[in-house]
Amino acid sequence: MMQIKQLDIVIIGDEDLVSGLRLAGVRRYYIIKDEANPAKEVRWALSEVMDDLDVGVIVILEDYVEHAKDLVTRVRERKGMPPVIVEVPSKYGTHYSDVAGYYKTYIRKSIGFDIEI
Repeated sequence: MMQIKQLDIVIIGDEDLVSGLRLAGVRRYYIIKDEANPAKEVRWALSEVMDDLDVGVIVILEDYVEHAKDLVTRVRERKGMPPVIVEVPSKYGTHYSDVAGYYKTYIRKSIGFDIEI
């Protein structure tokens, strides 16, 4: 029987997001402290984990994705290969007008079919 490997979830976010998800049991995280200019920290954190074979999911604030679009695109283009990047809205809201449609399209692109709940 094939061994199933447990992959980590990594959070890249502000203190509020990281604190909440640490309460849920996530152990790997990067807190972005420079809210005024987070680009350097976000790019560094994402480059640290994007090629780590122990990482299955990267949860990142939507606001931070714009600072590392090229890295995020590179990860997403590796179809079928972890990690999966999940953007979450900040406490101030989302940039997407149709959040449900965005995630439905993202899931369809990532795994090849729709999921209805």
